[in-house]
Amino acid sequence: MLDRVEFRQNVVQRSASGHPLFRPILMQFAAHHVGCTYRDFYLDHGNLVKANVACLRDFGMDAVGLISDPMREAEAFGAECHYPAEGVPHCSDPPVKTLEDIDALVTPDVMASERMRDRVDGARRLRAAVGENVPVIGWIEGPLAEACDLAGVTDVLLKLAMEPEFCHRLLAKLVPTAKAFAEAQVQAGCDIVGMGDAICSQISPQMYQQFVQPLHREIIDFIHDLGALVKVHICGDITHLLPHLREVDPDIVDIDHMVDMEHAYEVLGDDIIRCGNLDPAGVVEQKTAEEVASQTEALVRQERGRPFILSAGCEITPLTMPENLRAMREASGGSLHIS
Repeated sequence: MLDRVEFRQNVVQRSASGHPLFRPILMQFAAHHVGCTYRDFYLDHGNLVKANVACLRDFGMDAVGLISDPMREAEAFGAECHYPAEGVPHCSDPPVKTLEDIDALVTPDVMASERMRDRVDGARRLRAAVGENVPVIGWIEGPLAEACDLAGVTDVLLKLAMEPEFCHRLLAKLVPTAKAFAEAQVQAGCDIVGMGDAICSQISPQMYQQFVQPLHREIIDFIHDLGALVKVHICGDITHLLPHLREVDPDIVDIDHMVDMEHAYEVLGDDIIRCGNLDPAGVVEQKTAEEVASQTEALVRQERGRPFILSAGCEITPLTMPENLRAMREASGGSLHIS
């Protein structure tokens, strides 16, 4: 298990050397890299493990991860999900519409839920595949994201303003599952747990403080007590949330490309590792390998000696050319291990 202080020191040492840790978010790209559909990747942990190990080898990654899709917990709560071959799983008829629906939700048994268990099994197989020295990053949905999965994005955003009791009750109902899912993944071998709560970028600081921040802190404290680190992922512009994210004590915060990295460093300081922040579409996908390398070199120079992990601001797109990802790795002073 990673030690929080030692890991942060290692990150800073790597950054100071000009060779920062490298861990882009890989899902559909990784699936295609090993000849799978995205659905193959998110429904079968065997394919997810194969894809992560291949990307670790072929692109010089410094960690592997279990991020795949947002609907594992929602399905366990009873949502009927659709699984397109090359699309994100989704629920066309969210099951939670009333306070009575919230009360009727049954907290799922992680290991009795097929898709939650699949991720835990993936954690175990990834750990066995990469050994003890490569970090394995688990994944859970944050409470506001999970509420949107179960009640619909538009309805939840409206209810934050118009029916706060509905939101407080729903969010509170989801926290035990987030904890249990994190614990199962840590027990299976994860050193770090990612918590994805992207919808938070769309709410005000006041709403974040009122509805979400206490729950984030509760979940993060729980994971820390398990001995694991926490990576918070809120894609989009989170400039307005940075002071409040600092207060929930994450180890790593993903910084999307529209957030100024210098400002994020000023707010988050030396105790929180920032992971980012090349534009995944406008740069990593659409630029030439030479242009990607140039922008990577500039970012690495800017972040030298700071707590920083090189990545794109969000997921590497499936249209990204493999040579562009290799250009990121090579421009950051890393080495490839292509067999």
